[in-house]
Amino acid sequence: MHHFHFLPFSLFDSEASACGSEDDNERNDAAEEETDDDDDDATFFDTRDFVSSSSSFKSNGSDLKASSFSSDDEGLSAIEFEEDTDPSIRSVGTNYPRVKRRKKLPEPVEKEKGVSLWSLIKDNIGKDLTKVCLPVYFNEPLSSLQKCCEEMEYSYLLDRAYEWGRRGNTLLRILNVAAFAVSAYASTDGRICKPFNPLLGETYEADFPDKGFRFVSEKVSHHPTIVACHCEGMGWKFWADSNLKSKFWGRSIQLDPVGILTLEFDDGEVFQWSKVTTSIYNLILGKLYCDHYGSMRIQGNGAYSCKLKFKEQSIIDRNPRQVQGVVQDRNGKTLATLIGKWDDSMYYVNGDYGGKGKGYESLPEAHLLWKRSKPPKFPTRYNLTRFAITLNELTPGLKEKLPPTDSRLRPDQRYLENGEYEMANSEKLRLEQRQRQAGKMQASGWEPQWFAKDKSSGTYRYAGGYWEARQQRNWNSCPNIFGQIPSDHLLDQG
Repeated sequence: MHHFHFLPFSLFDSEASACGSEDDNERNDAAEEETDDDDDDATFFDTRDFVSSSSSFKSNGSDLKASSFSSDDEGLSAIEFEEDTDPSIRSVGTNYPRVKRRKKLPEPVEKEKGVSLWSLIKDNIGKDLTKVCLPVYFNEPLSSLQKCCEEMEYSYLLDRAYEWGRRGNTLLRILNVAAFAVSAYASTDGRICKPFNPLLGETYEADFPDKGFRFVSEKVSHHPTIVACHCEGMGWKFWADSNLKSKFWGRSIQLDPVGILTLEFDDGEVFQWSKVTTSIYNLILGKLYCDHYGSMRIQGNGAYSCKLKFKEQSIIDRNPRQVQGVVQDRNGKTLATLIGKWDDSMYYVNGDYGGKGKGYESLPEAHLLWKRSKPPKFPTRYNLTRFAITLNELTPGLKEKLPPTDSRLRPDQRYLENGEYEMANSEKLRLEQRQRQAGKMQASGWEPQWFAKDKSSGTYRYAGGYWEARQQRNWNSCPNIFGQIPSDHLLDQG
């Protein structure tokens, strides 16, 4: 059975456009001669060759030491180090209190029925996919608001970036920021179900003392679909708002995120970047998979900038998912080269090793920046990571603290997580009917609760007040968007 995945924001519920002829539209599905972007002057060298030439870039990770932070039973994410990692930096991002979180989803109550994705969308080529209502079987039990938070899984990289900058090493600061920007894509590997499209005014919070951050997100616009988020960590703040433009090509769907991600350190250094293009292939036949490709520029108010190139996969590509990049100073001099794969790890070497004609065999030893966490002990049919399994959990005492708009309280999503598919479907239909009023609400002057639109930039920024309202348990200003209080029976199973 085909399930469907979409990255940080919802697919069929977002603005969609289909254009061009069928022949033109299949350009992404054919193996083509690769052309560099105008702004890309780096040549890709195959990471497998790089692996064989560098003593520290080994696919089995045999030379890496896992920190005591994360055993199979306890930690959400295994943070891995090389033996030559600065010992004083090893504890950064790991020395947080333990919080007991679940390691698996509830056992499904009902047996799932298979539905063909293609049978539902085949008649919609060239049409607006926002009009296609898919049954709940194609969803995963997370909302787009929670998917934004999922991109914070490797927030320890930002903790390290802050610490390196504090010590005066601005090069290692931007290298860790670049690794963080790539790590946001790791959880998309094998994720072929789409998240729930939040209702207008729906929110999600993540108070994660075990990771050293707290996060809040809200759906701030219905047309276009925009969600905004704000995250505060140890020495840094991160915020973004984004919507999505999608093109339906028939056998594939192309997703182009629109929006800027901003990271600000407490010492005043700021970095900004945008996401690359994502395509999902094999909608008709074969195994669904996604690929990310394009250029990502990380720029800021400091001395260095970074340029990353996500290589587009072709049919004949035996080593897909490669990412390579460079860190440059204001004069354009390359100080470090980055190499890795978005679903696995990122490394750096000092100096310029990306220029044309320079052989990878001359590369010096590479240094590990980031390694993807181990898969969960109890796999889910949605291919959720260990971290994602915890995002919709109602830990003891949490339900009483949440506003009525939190995604964890959304009934169709909770029923899906519990494997109560019939109830999930009927609740999804009910909420979709309610959501049809959202456009009228927005037109009549509805405003987000926790975010405000900046008049000059047009972006949504956190306006404050969420955590204060939570502390006082004062959610009087929050609408009851789900239309009913979910029953204790429903929530207790979470």
